[in-house]
Amino acid sequence: MNIGVPKEIKDQEFRVGLTPSSVQGLKERGHRVWVETGAGVGAGFTDQDYEEAGAEIASGAAECWRQDLVIKVKEPLPSEYDYLSAPKILFTYLHLAADRGLTEALMASGITAVAYETVALPDGRLPLLAPMSVIAGRLAAQLGAHFLEKQQGGRGVLLGGVPGVAPGQVVILGGGVVGTEAAKIAVGLGAQVTILDINIERLNELDSLFGSRVQLLASNSRNIAQWVPQADLLIGAVLIPGKKAPVLVSRSLVETMRPGAVIFDVAVDQGGCIETLRVTSHSQPSYLEAGVVHVGIPNLPGAVPWTSTQALNHCTLPYALELADWGLGALERNPSLAEGLNVRDGKLAHPALVSVFPDLAE
Repeated sequence: MNIGVPKEIKDQEFRVGLTPSSVQGLKERGHRVWVETGAGVGAGFTDQDYEEAGAEIASGAAECWRQDLVIKVKEPLPSEYDYLSAPKILFTYLHLAADRGLTEALMASGITAVAYETVALPDGRLPLLAPMSVIAGRLAAQLGAHFLEKQQGGRGVLLGGVPGVAPGQVVILGGGVVGTEAAKIAVGLGAQVTILDINIERLNELDSLFGSRVQLLASNSRNIAQWVPQADLLIGAVLIPGKKAPVLVSRSLVETMRPGAVIFDVAVDQGGCIETLRVTSHSQPSYLEAGVVHVGIPNLPGAVPWTSTQALNHCTLPYALELADWGLGALERNPSLAEGLNVRDGKLAHPALVSVFPDLAE
């Protein structure tokens, strides 16, 4: 199969869809790969690295988008919509529940769109979302501590405190992969950490992991209302696969937070779980609203592209090989990969998207 890897164009997105080692793996199976010139530079891979792995270097994006299978990291942006008529299969993160415009563009194009974030194992785990969730969770705590600095508009709180001065309070909404990884970093920094989650079984698992180092609470409106105002750093880590994140923190509740507190919503690519949160970017990461610093960077792992590109490829390559070997037949052979199918033949193909956009499913 002919495979294209265009350069990512999202703001300061330095990841790339395939590493040179992944290209080599595809070449060894008899496939041809075109990589747009400069696509891997931000992640530490030169055009020469790709050529030595067997790739053909494309001078522009159009040549990559003409191939049978296009492998990316982030969703196509409006300036790329004109390319959507070309590939038969698009394999990337999509997060369509929060993007009606892209959903309609994919449907109109007639291509098959397979989303990393909804590929699901029989036990419900999301193998292609997990590696970026680990990184995003760790970065949320790491960068959240940075935005608490006074020069960034924050309260001027050191999360770990010092002898004689209390540490900062970190409140995390959601105890999944993102929330767990954020808690690990926050605990390591010496913060007081509280995780709220609706799944009591998950809270029991977190208790085995963290013990008394983290306060674990059932996520309900009363507990959220009690603990959000106490947060120096509030991290949104809520995920409902394929659907928009529920809004758990209202504007009125944000207004009860202390001036200079920080909200870091990792759920922003699925619509966000904080009412006052809007999408930001790496170049303009934060804004102040109701006296609170808000950060909503949807491509957060793009800040560490050397790490995140390789971590992502370790997980996506087996599925990419199946798509390259079998084309659409791979969806029939692998039920987990079939869960990633979002759009096909101009129709919504994932139940979660049908529930989000019922008018588009008619």
